[in-house]
Amino acid sequence: MRNLTIVIIIALIFLSFGSIFVVKEGNRGIVIQFGKVKRDSATNETIVYEPGLHFKLPFLDTVRQLDARIQTLDDAPDRFVTSEKKDLIVDSYVKWRIKDFAKYYLATRGGIKELAEALLKQKVNNGLRSEFGTRTIPEIVSGERSELMDEAMEQSSESSHELGIEIVDVRVKQINLPLEVSNSIFDRMRAERTAVAKEHRSQGQEQSEIIRAEIDRRVTIMLADADRNARRLRGEGDAEAAKVYAEAYSKDPEFFSFLRSMDAYKTSFNSKQDVLILEPDSDFFRYMKEAKGK
Repeated sequence: MRNLTIVIIIALIFLSFGSIFVVKEGNRGIVIQFGKVKRDSATNETIVYEPGLHFKLPFLDTVRQLDARIQTLDDAPDRFVTSEKKDLIVDSYVKWRIKDFAKYYLATRGGIKELAEALLKQKVNNGLRSEFGTRTIPEIVSGERSELMDEAMEQSSESSHELGIEIVDVRVKQINLPLEVSNSIFDRMRAERTAVAKEHRSQGQEQSEIIRAEIDRRVTIMLADADRNARRLRGEGDAEAAKVYAEAYSKDPEFFSFLRSMDAYKTSFNSKQDVLILEPDSDFFRYMKEAKGK
């Protein structure tokens, strides 16, 4: 009898532990009973357990906890086509959370998050693709970007109800052209900039030639003026010197003739290798023969 009591006590303890479950903070719990989500018998609504301690039927009820917090779906960029039939690489993200836990559980094969995000991404991309397809590139990158995201969010929200998901926000982070298009655009821009640079260089070279020609002209004029002034000054100096010589000669012609002869002797006999062939009675030697040169 005592052993039976012990067995009953252990069974009760085991049953009590099997009937208690804890829902963690940030999660919500649903109970699966006989393969179906447990609902309220009066309202036929899914019973959702808030965070805390709760009770269930042991062996019959299975608790499934689902994350009720706002999730972020940030996948790889995707390719979209505009109304101009041009491709764009769009990087976007989605903020979502579970709204209908029973529907979410059934649509995602037991609450598999990866499957839920794959299905949600497909629906969001369909909404974005629809909005991108009705707009041109200037419209997308200009003032209609916010309107595009709002309408894409509205379309995605309507189609995501069947997943039991509520879309909180849809945002486009970055819009780029495909790599091959970007490279061709960069090459064209580079060619245009090169052409502009060549044009500026040719214009600069032309201005340089004009400036250099103008400077050369001014230098030539200045050199000509300087040479003319030098010749004029030299002529004036020679005239002044001749005048001085003439005045000096008129004062003492004999002495002046003597000095001129001395200078001639000095210049003629400057080098020992000089050879001078003259007659002995030439006037050139008159001051050598007589001091007065007679």
